[in-house]
Amino acid sequence: MTVIPEIMLNNGQKIPQFGFGVFLIKPEETEQAVASALKAGYRHIDTAQMYGNEAEVGEAIRKSGLDRTDVFVTTKLNNGAHLPNDARQAFDDSLKALGFDYVDLFLIHWPVPSRYGGDFVSTWNTLEEFYREGRARSIGVSNFQPHHLRRLHTETEIRPAVDQIEVNPYLTQDDVRNFCAEHEIAVEAWSPIARGNALQDPTIEAIARKYGKTTAQTILRWHIERGDIIFPKSATVARIKENIDIFDFELSGEDVEAISALNRNQRTGPDPDKM
Repeated sequence: MTVIPEIMLNNGQKIPQFGFGVFLIKPEETEQAVASALKAGYRHIDTAQMYGNEAEVGEAIRKSGLDRTDVFVTTKLNNGAHLPNDARQAFDDSLKALGFDYVDLFLIHWPVPSRYGGDFVSTWNTLEEFYREGRARSIGVSNFQPHHLRRLHTETEIRPAVDQIEVNPYLTQDDVRNFCAEHEIAVEAWSPIARGNALQDPTIEAIARKYGKTTAQTILRWHIERGDIIFPKSATVARIKENIDIFDFELSGEDVEAISALNRNQRTGPDPDKM
């Protein structure tokens, strides 16, 4: 069984650095995909209310035979549920769909403007309730930029444990990562291979050949070397197994720097400030 490194969060909880994402996996395919991931050694599953497949994630975990405490589960608040009472109801609905009495990590999915209902600071205050109740073992944010994080830092009591942002070789997000490092906020990277756009990059192809790995494995290992928490997504068993096969080699410092130098500040998803 592959040994996955863990990262200590700022509240003392540990999170597996490598996990499995279910974004864009159809609900009818999610249970089998998660079951395959758990069988391959994944112990960290990332879902969201927006994905519509929380129930299937929970069912796969229950059927796996694993103890609930052996699997780290993250879900995220839907954008339309930022008002405090809406957030409370949405969180209850997530627990019901998953079939759990707690989640390991609950995130604000996007820092939506107040015109959508509520303000992300008041929403964060509601997440603090879930944390104090123990129904969310850790709380964090997703797609927050430094100016969003500064508001939480100055206006609330509990620091986010993580910030889940788009990070890949073409979008290294150094400004956000530096802020998070300064404030002991772990960085999770979504779209870790730029939705496939970086797989044919000549620099990454050359590095991959040197280690006898695929370009996807090389990029995922680059994230691990940098300290990112990642959860690549696939519904294909072969690819699920391939993605986790990155813990038998290490990139040299020069190769990490060469991949980081590919940064283009190029997003594959929405800009949080323009969404």
